[in-house]
Amino acid sequence: MPSKAISAVYLVLWVICCAVESAEDPYMTRALKLMSETPLIDGHNDLPWQLRKQFNNQLNKVDLNTLNTTHTNIPKIKEGRLGAQFWSAYVPCESQYKDAVRQTLEQIDVVHQMCQKYPETFMFATSSQDITKAFSMNKTASLIGVEGGHSIDSSLGTLRTMYQLGVRYLTLTHSCNTPWADNWLVDTGSEPSQHNGLSLFGKQLIVEMNRLGMLIDLAHVTVAVMKQVLDMSKAPVIFSHSSAYTVCPNKRNVPDDILRKVNETGGIVMVNFYNDYVTCSKTAKLSDVADHFDHIKEVAGAGIIGFGGDYDGVTRLPEGLEDVSKVPKLVAELLRRNWTDEEVKDALGNNLLRVLRKTEMVRDSLNGMSPDDLPIPYEEVKNSCRTSYGYPNTDDTSAGSINPLSTLALLLTGTLQALVALSP
Repeated sequence: MPSKAISAVYLVLWVICCAVESAEDPYMTRALKLMSETPLIDGHNDLPWQLRKQFNNQLNKVDLNTLNTTHTNIPKIKEGRLGAQFWSAYVPCESQYKDAVRQTLEQIDVVHQMCQKYPETFMFATSSQDITKAFSMNKTASLIGVEGGHSIDSSLGTLRTMYQLGVRYLTLTHSCNTPWADNWLVDTGSEPSQHNGLSLFGKQLIVEMNRLGMLIDLAHVTVAVMKQVLDMSKAPVIFSHSSAYTVCPNKRNVPDDILRKVNETGGIVMVNFYNDYVTCSKTAKLSDVADHFDHIKEVAGAGIIGFGGDYDGVTRLPEGLEDVSKVPKLVAELLRRNWTDEEVKDALGNNLLRVLRKTEMVRDSLNGMSPDDLPIPYEEVKNSCRTSYGYPNTDDTSAGSINPLSTLALLLTGTLQALVALSP
């Protein structure tokens, strides 16, 4: 065959191959349509921590349009159709009793800086209304979640201050106990329980978070804490980045009985993409993540499911979900598994919007309730890095035990607040 004819054949074959490769995947087409109608709201992204690790939060030294050492940058956000993101203000447990509050404030600050530096991409958000507004403007609503109760240094005043700075959820623990709550490692047997769940101050904190309108995040806590909070919180809870324990029996995941309780109380479980929590191994595929979505839907319904990728906070991600840009593929996979349009839209963002709106309604219903100004007993937080100013029978160099009357007041106040929280 003449060379020109051979070339023509190759050209035809190439055109056919290109046509086949570029043929639209009907599930992806449908996924992108749904994502244009409902914001994808992700519960947890650790880009702020990467900005600290790689640049010490010096945003002048980085361009999020070209950054290529993270799972998240602006082009990936656009390709991934990210409608709203809870950016994690995370600092390690090593900072507990030291400079955790300062470091957390710096992480909150860097999220504000991101929004100020890239206003065409990010809109700072603190409410359900802000999320819908940002989505209508084709911007990514940027909310803040503080990951770890050690970040507030056992201070309700610090909690309130962070709320005023825009923080809209607190993960009660990370991977260490606080003076008022047990972390998930207790359930592995690798750490002892200190509180059998929550201490009395921990229960005070739940009441105050309800009053503020701050989402309670139960990722990283023990099952005992999960149950206590689900029983007492007037507002629905979130798991910002946790998966299904039955699919992968890692203690960071959520057992079936808790999934059902989350359904009963109107909360949400936002599925984590970390391989170790997806397959309990170092490797995973996109389909394995979809298995968690399917299981949660089967056990407790599509009304409690969300996305909580944990991008830039983990070292291993499933094949097909390597960065933020890939999330539409997971949406298409759910559609391929016969999820309805409404179920997908619920998981994309409607479930989280419902939870946030309900939390805001609880806040508004409690607007006549005074801020809780009863401090944690000094004996529960006494350490070499903490002063004792304001506590009775103590001074800055020698901290004694708290006054018995203060202890009685603590017990009475905690009981009254629990009754308020449990009242219809």
